[in-house]
Amino acid sequence: MAYALLQGMKSTRGAISPVLAERGLHPGQDLMLSALWREDGITQAELARAARHRGADGQPGAAAIRAGGVRAPGSGRGRSRRVYLTEEGQALRRPVEQAWRNADRRLRRRIGPDDLAALRRILGRLTSS
Repeated sequence: MAYALLQGMKSTRGAISPVLAERGLHPGQDLMLSALWREDGITQAELARAARHRGADGQPGAAAIRAGGVRAPGSGRGRSRRVYLTEEGQALRRPVEQAWRNADRRLRRRIGPDDLAALRRILGRLTSS
């Protein structure tokens, strides 16, 4: 079951990854950007929780934070440092969200509304923490 879930995720991610790569982003950076589009100026710890991203040391990767139109100014220390979008990060919102919408449309074409609703419920249970 876990393997099938991973394969499904990879299929969806495969529809999004080329758009990210064209803009110099890596998978996962779109999730960090999304968290900042919802609320700019959150701490690195909040960003890691929102994007469910962890580096080898359990913190959001420094490269992932600096890349993709995000900056961490000098205020705060470590994981309490606040992270803000640059103009470049704001400009990425439209193409990235369009890629997500395209992936959603592709998914809706492949499975019916009842299955989609069931999938949404199941994924909600799997991702709530």
